[in-house]
Amino acid sequence: MIVLSGRDYGETTAVEEFFEWVWGRHHNILSWYVRPLFLLPYCYFAYTRRPRYLFVTLLLFPTSLFWFPEPAVVSDQVMRYMALEREFLFNSSVLHRLLMALAVVGFLWVLALAFWKRSVLYGLLVLNAGTCLKIIWSVFYGGDVGYAAIVPSVVTLLICNTAVYFFWRRARRGS
Repeated sequence: MIVLSGRDYGETTAVEEFFEWVWGRHHNILSWYVRPLFLLPYCYFAYTRRPRYLFVTLLLFPTSLFWFPEPAVVSDQVMRYMALEREFLFNSSVLHRLLMALAVVGFLWVLALAFWKRSVLYGLLVLNAGTCLKIIWSVFYGGDVGYAAIVPSVVTLLICNTAVYFFWRRARRGS
């Protein structure tokens, strides 16, 4: 049974059971490292102007929440961060959730646009700014709990920056 906003809605539905199954797997820290790496093919498909593949990448992105098994042990910091995330998803104001959704969509649109126009520099600026804003939001909204997002964010950002740099160097040599 799921309790949302302090209310008990009775029996658990199949959708709620699926959500709980996904949510348990989202506690696996590996998904925190893998999901941002979807930005690499996303940027590549924007750069090569393949909208169909951009769309497929966007569809695959959320599925990475449940690619890994539910962890047997979860650190206290991850548990607290996930509780914070759940609180935001279910109990924050509709306006805050709408603004967050618009920010994510805006980030993805501007990122794709930068690479579509083949501006690797602007693409990297957007990628880095988006990651920094995610870290700032995590710490601002979550306080000490928000620090759990820093290491996965920075590691995946370093991987993305390195991959984009090497792709850019290779592309320049080929032209």
